[in-house]
Amino acid sequence: MLDENTHYGLLKILEENPGLSQRDLAKRLGVSLGKVNFCLNALAEKGSLKINNFRNSDNKLAYAYLLTPRGVEQKARMAVEFLQIKIREYERLRKEIEALKREAEQQELLENARE
Repeated sequence: MLDENTHYGLLKILEENPGLSQRDLAKRLGVSLGKVNFCLNALAEKGSLKINNFRNSDNKLAYAYLLTPRGVEQKARMAVEFLQIKIREYERLRKEIEALKREAEQQELLENARE
């Protein structure tokens, strides 16, 4: 199963940096090199990413990872989905913080009343 966070992270990074190595991608995303390789291949199979290989100046095989129109669309859709998730998380945390503030204020009032 393709990890949605890694999927989105790869699409987002590769849109602006198509020539990054898999090792650089892994470092930026904080995941293993194997996971990046697996996800890149899965994205290519889904039609979201086109992988072009070429030889760089050091005569080593390198790759360019280009988002397809489908990949651009998926990235945009995922950005909206992640935004909705983050807004829900924010609202939940905001309510939790308010409840903790009220609890702390009540505790402070109790302590002041005992003195």
